[in-house]
Amino acid sequence: MTLFKSDPIVLNMKDAEVIYYPSFFARSEANAYFNVLLETIAWQLDDITIFGKTVPQPRLTALYANNSKSYSYSGIHMQPHPFTKSLEAIKAKVELELQHRFTTYLCNLYRDGQDSNGWHTDNEKALGQRPLIASISFGAERIFHFKHKEDSNLKQKLILNHGSLLIMKGGTQDYWLHQLPKTKKKIGKRINLTFRTVY
Repeated sequence: MTLFKSDPIVLNMKDAEVIYYPSFFARSEANAYFNVLLETIAWQLDDITIFGKTVPQPRLTALYANNSKSYSYSGIHMQPHPFTKSLEAIKAKVELELQHRFTTYLCNLYRDGQDSNGWHTDNEKALGQRPLIASISFGAERIFHFKHKEDSNLKQKLILNHGSLLIMKGGTQDYWLHQLPKTKKKIGKRINLTFRTVY
Protein backbone atom coordinates (compact mmCIF):
# COMPACT_ATOMS: atom_id res chain seq x y z
CA MET A 1 0.00 0.00 0.00
CA THR A 2 1.15 3.52 -0.76
CA LEU A 3 1.14 6.39 1.68
CA PHE A 4 -0.69 9.50 0.43
CA LYS A 5 0.48 12.66 2.18
CA SER A 6 -1.72 15.72 1.88
CA ASP A 7 -0.07 19.09 2.31
CA PRO A 8 0.27 19.80 6.04
CA ILE A 9 -1.73 22.63 7.58
CA VAL A 10 0.02 24.62 10.32
CA LEU A 11 -2.58 25.91 12.78
CA ASN A 12 -2.19 29.51 13.90
CA MET A 13 -2.05 28.92 17.67
CA LYS A 14 -0.18 31.05 20.18
CA ASP A 15 2.36 29.18 22.35
CA ALA A 16 1.86 25.98 20.35
CA GLU A 17 3.08 24.01 17.35
CA VAL A 18 0.18 22.09 15.85
CA ILE A 19 0.32 20.57 12.36
CA TYR A 20 -2.49 18.72 10.63
CA TYR A 21 -2.38 16.38 7.63
CA PRO A 22 -6.05 15.92 6.57
CA SER A 23 -5.30 12.90 4.34
CA PHE A 24 -2.08 11.35 5.59
CA PHE A 25 -3.24 7.89 4.48
CA ALA A 26 -5.06 7.12 1.25
CA ARG A 27 -8.68 6.13 1.89
CA SER A 28 -8.15 2.51 0.82
CA GLU A 29 -5.25 2.13 3.24
CA ALA A 30 -7.13 3.89 6.03
CA ASN A 31 -10.11 1.57 5.48
CA ALA A 32 -7.89 -1.50 5.70
CA TYR A 33 -6.16 -0.34 8.89
CA PHE A 34 -9.46 0.57 10.55
CA ASN A 35 -10.85 -2.92 9.98
CA VAL A 36 -7.69 -4.69 11.13
CA LEU A 37 -7.21 -2.55 14.25
CA LEU A 38 -10.85 -2.88 15.27
CA GLU A 39 -10.48 -6.68 15.36
CA THR A 40 -6.91 -7.13 16.58
CA ILE A 41 -6.32 -4.48 19.26
CA ALA A 42 -6.80 -5.76 22.84
CA TRP A 43 -9.47 -3.18 23.70
CA GLN A 44 -10.32 -2.77 27.39
CA LEU A 45 -12.78 -0.74 29.46
CA ASP A 46 -11.32 0.89 32.58
CA ASP A 47 -12.90 2.87 35.39
CA ILE A 48 -11.87 6.50 35.76
CA THR A 49 -12.24 8.76 38.81
CA ILE A 50 -13.48 12.29 38.09
CA PHE A 51 -14.14 14.74 40.91
CA GLY A 52 -14.15 11.87 43.40
CA LYS A 53 -16.63 9.77 41.44
CA THR A 54 -15.57 6.51 39.76
CA VAL A 55 -17.31 5.74 36.46
CA PRO A 56 -16.57 3.65 33.34
CA GLN A 57 -14.26 5.53 30.99
CA PRO A 58 -16.32 6.75 27.99
CA ARG A 59 -14.24 4.90 25.42
CA LEU A 60 -12.19 1.70 25.09
CA THR A 61 -8.39 1.87 25.29
CA ALA A 62 -5.25 -0.22 24.90
CA LEU A 63 -1.53 0.40 25.37
CA TYR A 64 1.19 -0.93 23.05
CA ALA A 65 4.93 -0.34 23.26
CA ASN A 66 8.32 -1.59 22.16
CA ASN A 67 9.36 -1.81 25.81
CA SER A 68 7.81 -2.86 29.13
CA LYS A 69 7.27 0.66 30.54
CA SER A 70 3.80 1.21 31.93
CA TYR A 71 1.82 4.41 31.42
CA SER A 72 -0.51 6.15 33.86
CA TYR A 73 -3.05 8.93 33.46
CA SER A 74 -6.15 10.05 35.39
CA GLY A 75 -5.69 7.28 37.94
CA ILE A 76 -5.48 4.56 35.26
CA HIS A 77 -2.34 2.42 35.21
CA MET A 78 -1.73 0.53 31.96
CA GLN A 79 0.75 -2.19 31.05
CA PRO A 80 1.78 -2.39 27.38
CA HIS A 81 1.22 -5.13 24.86
CA PRO A 82 3.91 -5.77 22.21
CA PHE A 83 3.33 -4.03 18.87
CA THR A 84 1.28 -5.88 16.28
CA LYS A 85 2.41 -6.04 12.66
CA SER A 86 -0.08 -3.34 11.65
CA LEU A 87 0.93 -1.01 14.46
CA GLU A 88 4.60 -1.45 13.53
CA ALA A 89 3.83 -0.52 9.91
CA ILE A 90 1.86 2.59 10.86
CA LYS A 91 4.54 3.64 13.32
CA ALA A 92 7.30 3.29 10.71
CA LYS A 93 5.48 5.58 8.26
CA VAL A 94 4.78 8.24 10.85
CA GLU A 95 8.36 8.15 12.13
CA LEU A 96 9.70 8.47 8.59
CA GLU A 97 7.58 11.57 7.99
CA LEU A 98 8.38 13.22 11.32
CA GLN A 99 11.97 12.01 11.70
CA HIS A 100 11.15 11.21 15.30
CA ARG A 101 11.15 7.91 17.18
CA PHE A 102 8.24 6.81 19.37
CA THR A 103 8.08 4.03 21.97
CA THR A 104 4.40 3.82 22.78
CA TYR A 105 0.85 3.88 21.38
CA LEU A 106 -2.15 4.81 23.47
CA CYS A 107 -5.07 3.48 21.41
CA ASN A 108 -8.63 4.75 21.80
CA LEU A 109 -11.86 3.33 20.38
CA TYR A 110 -14.82 5.71 20.34
CA ARG A 111 -17.81 3.44 19.80
CA ASP A 112 -20.33 6.17 18.97
CA GLY A 113 -20.99 9.87 19.52
CA GLN A 114 -21.47 9.38 23.26
CA ASP A 115 -17.89 8.20 23.71
CA SER A 116 -15.58 11.12 24.39
CA ASN A 117 -12.41 12.47 25.97
CA GLY A 118 -12.75 15.50 28.27
CA TRP A 119 -10.51 18.53 28.56
CA HIS A 120 -6.95 17.48 29.35
CA THR A 121 -3.31 17.95 28.44
CA ASP A 122 -0.75 15.24 27.70
CA ASN A 123 1.80 16.39 30.25
CA GLU A 124 2.48 13.27 32.30
CA LYS A 125 5.96 13.21 33.81
CA ALA A 126 6.83 10.04 31.89
CA LEU A 127 6.56 11.96 28.59
CA GLY A 128 9.31 14.44 29.46
CA GLN A 129 9.29 18.17 28.76
CA ARG A 130 7.50 19.52 25.69
CA PRO A 131 6.54 16.10 24.31
CA LEU A 132 5.79 15.46 20.66
CA ILE A 133 2.40 13.74 20.36
CA ALA A 134 1.28 12.37 16.99
CA SER A 135 -2.33 11.29 16.56
CA ILE A 136 -3.75 9.14 13.75
CA SER A 137 -7.51 8.90 13.16
CA PHE A 138 -9.33 6.06 11.39
CA GLY A 139 -13.09 5.80 11.04
CA ALA A 140 -15.84 8.33 11.72
CA GLU A 141 -14.93 12.02 11.58
CA ARG A 142 -14.96 13.80 14.95
CA ILE A 143 -14.52 17.43 15.99
CA PHE A 144 -11.41 18.14 18.10
CA HIS A 145 -11.26 21.21 20.35
CA PHE A 146 -8.37 23.24 21.79
CA LYS A 147 -8.48 26.03 24.39
CA HIS A 148 -5.63 28.08 25.86
CA LYS A 149 -4.99 27.56 29.57
CA GLU A 150 -4.41 31.27 30.31
CA ASP A 151 -6.39 33.17 27.67
CA SER A 152 -10.03 32.04 27.48
CA ASN A 153 -10.46 33.91 24.19
CA LEU A 154 -8.03 31.62 22.42
CA LYS A 155 -9.85 28.57 21.05
CA GLN A 156 -9.42 26.32 18.04
CA LYS A 157 -11.25 23.36 16.57
CA LEU A 158 -10.88 21.10 13.56
CA ILE A 159 -12.44 18.01 12.05
CA LEU A 160 -10.27 14.91 12.35
CA ASN A 161 -10.66 13.07 9.05
CA HIS A 162 -10.46 9.35 8.37
CA GLY A 163 -6.74 8.71 7.71
CA SER A 164 -5.54 12.04 9.12
CA LEU A 165 -2.48 12.86 11.21
CA LEU A 166 -2.39 15.53 13.92
CA ILE A 167 0.93 16.62 15.43
CA MET A 168 1.19 18.51 18.73
CA LYS A 169 4.64 19.65 19.83
CA GLY A 170 6.61 22.53 21.31
CA GLY A 171 4.65 24.30 24.05
CA THR A 172 1.27 22.84 23.07
CA GLN A 173 0.90 20.68 26.19
CA ASP A 174 2.17 23.48 28.43
CA TYR A 175 -0.29 26.11 27.26
CA TRP A 176 -3.29 24.33 25.72
CA LEU A 177 -5.99 21.85 26.72
CA HIS A 178 -7.71 19.63 24.18
CA GLN A 179 -10.80 17.42 24.08
CA LEU A 180 -12.96 15.22 21.89
CA PRO A 181 -16.51 16.12 22.99
CA LYS A 182 -19.66 14.04 22.83
CA THR A 183 -22.02 14.56 19.91
CA LYS A 184 -25.72 13.80 19.51
CA LYS A 185 -25.15 12.98 15.85
CA LYS A 186 -25.50 9.35 14.90
CA ILE A 187 -21.95 8.42 13.89
CA GLY A 188 -19.86 5.28 13.58
CA LYS A 189 -16.78 4.05 15.36
CA ARG A 190 -13.49 5.98 15.41
CA ILE A 191 -10.06 4.59 16.23
CA ASN A 192 -7.40 7.00 17.47
CA LEU A 193 -3.74 6.04 17.79
CA THR A 194 -1.66 8.49 19.83
CA PHE A 195 2.08 8.10 19.51
CA ARG A 196 4.27 9.15 22.40
CA THR A 197 7.73 8.54 23.83
CA VAL A 198 7.68 7.25 27.39
CA TYR A 199 10.91 7.73 29.34
